[in-house]
This record gives sequence, C-alpha cells and structure tokens, in this order.
Amino acid sequence: MTENKDFRRVSKKDLWKTYIYSQAFVSGFNYSKQEAPGFVFSMMPVIEKVYEKEPEKIEAYRRHTELFLTEARLSHFVIGMTAAMEERNAIDQDIDPVSINAIKAALMGPLAGIGDSLYHGTLRPIMAGLAVSLVIGSNYTSMVGPLLFVIVMAVVGQLLRYFGIFKGYEKGVEFVAKVQSSGLLQKMTRYAGIAAYVVIGGFVYKFVTINIPWTYKAGETMVSIQTVLNGMVPGLLPLLYTLLMLYFMDKKKMSPVTLMLITMVVGVIGCALGILA
Repeated sequence: MTENKDFRRVSKKDLWKTYIYSQAFVSGFNYSKQEAPGFVFSMMPVIEKVYEKEPEKIEAYRRHTELFLTEARLSHFVIGMTAAMEERNAIDQDIDPVSINAIKAALMGPLAGIGDSLYHGTLRPIMAGLAVSLVIGSNYTSMVGPLLFVIVMAVVGQLLRYFGIFKGYEKGVEFVAKVQSSGLLQKMTRYAGIAAYVVIGGFVYKFVTINIPWTYKAGETMVSIQTVLNGMVPGLLPLLYTLLMLYFMDKKKMSPVTLMLITMVVGVIGCALGILA
C-alpha cells in the first residue's frame, strides 16, 4: 500500500508534463468559465497520476471547471499549488476538496493585480518603449527592437510559468502566505512602478514633440522662442503637456481616448493658425 502511494506521488517528470500542458492555458478561454478549460487541461498529468479510480478523477476534473481568472503567467503558481493539494487530497486525504477551489478563488485577485502591474503595466511598456526607440534610432531599418521585445517578454513569461509550477508545488500555499506576510510583493510592485515611471518619463522627450515657430528680434539677431525654451530645459513643452494629460486623467478622470482626440484637434488647429509647427 505504501509503495502504491509513493508511485502516485507527483514527480518532476509530472511537473514537466504539467508545464508543457500549461502552454495551452489560454487556448480554451471563454466568457462563461474564463481560464477554467486551460486550468483543467494543465492539471491532466497530475489528476491522472494521483487518482486511481475514475469517479475520483471525474470529480477532480469537475472541480476545476469552476470559473477561474487571473493573470495568465502568474496563474501557474496556482497550478503548482493545486497540484500539491490534489496530491494530498488523493493520497494523504488530509485536505478538504472544497478548500482547493476556495484557495484558488482567494488567489485570483492578488495574483491578477501583481501580474497586471508588474508584467503588463511595467515590463511590457518598458520593453515596448525601448523597442520603438531602437527602431526609430535605426531609421526604421533594424529588427533588433522588435526581436528584443519578443524575446524578453517570452523568456520572462516562460520563467514565470516554470517557477510558478515547480515552486508552487514545492512550497504550496505556504509560499504565497510567506511572501505576502513579508511585504515583498508590495515592495516589488512599488519599486517596479517607480522604475516604469522613470523609463516612461525618459521617453517623453523622445516621442512627444511640440514646436513653437515664433521668433523675435533682439538687436540684429533673430531669436527663436523654441530655441530659448530648449536652452532652459530641453523638452520642457512635451513634459508640461504630458503632465497636463496626467492631471486630466488622474484628477479629472478624463478618458485617454478623449485626451487623444483633444490632442489631435489642438495639433491641427495650432498648425493651421501658425501657433505650432
């Protein structure tokens, strides 16, 4: 009986299978169960390994057809932890099956917030801005920027999947509890946000252009207002305009789409009147 239990334990090979299956995690996405089909598919190697009887397998599969939605890459932490819980439920029988879905549901929100802010809200805009700047710097002839963007995003995504499944299984629920209690997640989110603001702020001068064509005569010299402003603070007008847009979005709750339309109208009218160039 002990040998049978040991044979049914999840091995590294099973976790590798789970990792491979999880590559199709979002392929079954739908608006009724969200990521649940992908979660069920990812759990197949584990469920088939730890459960012996067909009714037990069916019950486990049905358990994971419940709605599930979080950031796709960090969802693999949940997959790893769920693998550990299903193993304990099947072999040690010291865990309530109801608690498996309860823990999954409890982790959806926090992991979605962390993943969206760090992966989509920080890493993606930083890499996208860097890629665009490389393309512009090469006069639109180099593919280094797009390739760098794709490679970095893919590598980071795969690392999150790998560590999510293996460490999630190894540490179980204790892992997330410890990280949250230590305040590490909050610190990571805060510092990553600061880094994103710094990088994106640096791109303002590169991608936002405002030129004032006005000039005035000082003695025998024609002085350009734009040249004077650039001599004082390079990119002063783009910076001020960007801060103005941020103010409208943050304080006045205006839609970014509305602000983009206003910017287009201001640019067209300004050029037509000779205020902008």
